[in-house]
Amino acid sequence: MRKRIVLGVLVLLLLGLGGGWYWRQQQRAPAEDTITLYGDVDIREAQPAFNASGPITALLAEEGQRVKGGMLLATLDSTRAGAALAQAKAEKAAAEQQLAKLLAGSRPEEIAAAKATMDALEITYRDREADWHRYAALASASAASVQQRDNAHAAFLSSRQQFESARQAWKLAVKGPRREDIGAARAQLAAAAAAEALAQKQFDDTRLYAPSAGVVEDRILEVGDMASPATPVFTIALPSPLWVRVYIPETDLGRVRLGEQASVTTDSAPGTTYRGWLGYISPTAEFTPKTVETPELRTALVYQARVYVCDGKDALRLGMPATVTLEPGKTGAPPPGCGPADAARP
Repeated sequence: MRKRIVLGVLVLLLLGLGGGWYWRQQQRAPAEDTITLYGDVDIREAQPAFNASGPITALLAEEGQRVKGGMLLATLDSTRAGAALAQAKAEKAAAEQQLAKLLAGSRPEEIAAAKATMDALEITYRDREADWHRYAALASASAASVQQRDNAHAAFLSSRQQFESARQAWKLAVKGPRREDIGAARAQLAAAAAAEALAQKQFDDTRLYAPSAGVVEDRILEVGDMASPATPVFTIALPSPLWVRVYIPETDLGRVRLGEQASVTTDSAPGTTYRGWLGYISPTAEFTPKTVETPELRTALVYQARVYVCDGKDALRLGMPATVTLEPGKTGAPPPGCGPADAARP
């Protein structure tokens, strides 16, 4: 009887051990189809700076504030830049008027005035010509002196030259400005337009705009500080794209492909899984960074990779430790809101 009891217990024990081993194998089987990696959340940062130098007059963003691309963040003293811009605009307007004047040509009144002057001088010229011929005939008959004849001839020559000058002036009034003068006026206008554009750029440089949508992490300068192109004013975190920087062991490199799906978890949100996809694998190997905790040997060669993540709840922060589970062979469309534009960008 005892032998039967002992035998039964042994059979039950063996069955229990076999079932446990089978259950563990079943639980372990799916894990062999995944790759678990460890890394940190990473995002891009921008540090916008003025493209001019001067004292800061206003800062329009606070730390932690969300900004949109193109939003005005800060201003510099623009007194000189504004005056230079006003002067450049006035000079351009004057150049435009000068060109318009030349293109319009002579006014009818100017042509009529030149014609009237020419006609009046022609009458004088003809009258002096008649006087000269008269005194020449009288001098030949000794009825007038040679001096009178010469004076009449000089008056005739002078009036003829005045008439000719007035006639040329009338012709110029009819023809209008020269093409060279119009070309010079066009060049002056182009130079004035360029000067205005430069003055406008210098004025715009006294304004600092957000390069992209993001969150202000730090205000580096304050109102009254001297700004320069070499000194950033803000540090802005760019939440898109958002990725986890991980390192793939060399032994697993052949099992993964770009575009494969992944899941991301963090210690700060237990039970929350973020969807993502493998978007970048470094072409060069390196030794495992000491900051990365992996079960592999730290001296093993690894390849840096990026797993892009959709963070709809704004729960992931820069530098946050994360666990990534890759699913080799499982591909699909990127999660909503995570476009593939940055997937191949190192």
